[in-house]
Amino acid sequence: MKVSSTKQNLFSAVRQLSREKWALGATIMTGKMIGLLLVIVAMMVLPGVFGTSAHAADTYTAHETALINTVNTVWTLVAAFLVFGMQAGFVMLEAGFARKRETVNVLMECIFDTCLCGILFYAVGYAFMFGGGNGFIGWGADGKNWFFLQNTPLTYGTTGIPILAHWIFQYAFADTCSTIVSGAMIGRTSFRGDILYSIGITGFIYPIIGHWAWGPDGFLATMGTSGVLAHLSTQPFRDFAGSTVVHTIGGVASLAGAMVLGPRLGRIFARDDKEKGGLPAGHNLLVAAVGGFLLWFGWYGFNPGSTLSAMDVQGIGRVAANTTLAACAGGFTAMLAALWIGPTKGKFDLAFTINGFLAGLVAITCPCYWVSPLGALALGAISGVIIFAGVYLIEWFRIDDPVGAVSVHGFNGIWGTLSLGFFASGQFGSTGPTGADNSAPVTGLFYGGGFEVLKAQFIGSFTITAAVFIVSFAMMFIINKLGHPWKLRIEEHGEAGVGGIDVFDHGIEAYPVQDDEISLSGLFDKGVKATSEV
Repeated sequence: MKVSSTKQNLFSAVRQLSREKWALGATIMTGKMIGLLLVIVAMMVLPGVFGTSAHAADTYTAHETALINTVNTVWTLVAAFLVFGMQAGFVMLEAGFARKRETVNVLMECIFDTCLCGILFYAVGYAFMFGGGNGFIGWGADGKNWFFLQNTPLTYGTTGIPILAHWIFQYAFADTCSTIVSGAMIGRTSFRGDILYSIGITGFIYPIIGHWAWGPDGFLATMGTSGVLAHLSTQPFRDFAGSTVVHTIGGVASLAGAMVLGPRLGRIFARDDKEKGGLPAGHNLLVAAVGGFLLWFGWYGFNPGSTLSAMDVQGIGRVAANTTLAACAGGFTAMLAALWIGPTKGKFDLAFTINGFLAGLVAITCPCYWVSPLGALALGAISGVIIFAGVYLIEWFRIDDPVGAVSVHGFNGIWGTLSLGFFASGQFGSTGPTGADNSAPVTGLFYGGGFEVLKAQFIGSFTITAAVFIVSFAMMFIINKLGHPWKLRIEEHGEAGVGGIDVFDHGIEAYPVQDDEISLSGLFDKGVKATSEV
């Protein structure tokens, strides 16, 4: 009995040590976030010393222009670092929502995608997306290609920001898109298959289709003035920070992958068994919740940073406030929907609340510059309802989406893009390196602007959604027809075997705690034996 009691005490001490490590890690992370926040605050305050949006039309000396460009570049880089930090959030969110046997695979996929994306976006992606060319694809300018960032000008367009600073900011966006895709494909995607589809998404699908909306001559960006869709709408397609370009592309590509893969082995859907069916609970909601907050924090680089201008102080403040309000509203309405409706009725569901505020963040990403705080609150509240309904819609179609990536990023990316056509307040125009230009404000339907902005948003969203789904589905289908080990779906014995995909593809489990406990137990037994012999 004494030996058993002592063992229990020893294991309790081990668990206490583990909790202390968690607390230490949380403290360190909090300190880092506070430091980054102070840097951001400084970058938002200092531009007031050099200029404001009221001085946007002034003439600046060479010295003042250099100073403005420096401030804008630093602001863009700080924002890029915040967006890159979202990868930690994605890793934790996806791992927390996954099952224990899928954790290492999730971590490895996200880390690998980040490394691969950097190389591909340097080699071809940036040129395809931001180089001049035609309405469908870019490659460079002045007859020279920008592949491997060669032949590029010193600064990007009229922003005054060095090309390499713009590249690192946009690389963080591209990395976000590639990470989204893995979320709906957790637990049954072979790692070699992941390599192949990641090359397709990051190197070609994201930058080429993204060029349509964000490229200097993309046919959606120039709609209303020139290009193949010049006469289809009087307004260009707008996507300030990427509800469509980043989130819809990622969400729709993940839907295509989940459909081609089919559900995880043993997955029971609610329409087939009301009692046992439904999405399996995540193995660590603590990690998922922390990951969600890290994503929220990184979004303050994602949206305000897309001004590319620290001089637009009013715009940065408005975008940050709108981002916050939409996230709060999305989390709140998703929680209430889960409380009032469905299998979780009467319970305050943590998973839906996390995905709710993420849905609000996704939705506000497109219209964040052009809507008022009240509009942000309204469209964010709607996004929380969309995520709740979307999860059950995906479940009804027997599509296995472990983290809700399709609903959060796909459905709410579409909603956020369309919401600009409803909620643009008619007050704000465009941002610029020396401040805002509100001479041609964007006005949505609810503010007396008619249907033109909504029409342009619908055309752009539909075009990109359809193109991404068709191309991604074809790519995933072809990869899944390859022979092992390059087939998209992992072998059945690899998914169902001991340790699951983690052990099969990576040779390790995420939580080898039992081995440590056995070792400690053995050492303890030896110690007791030696003591008794003495």
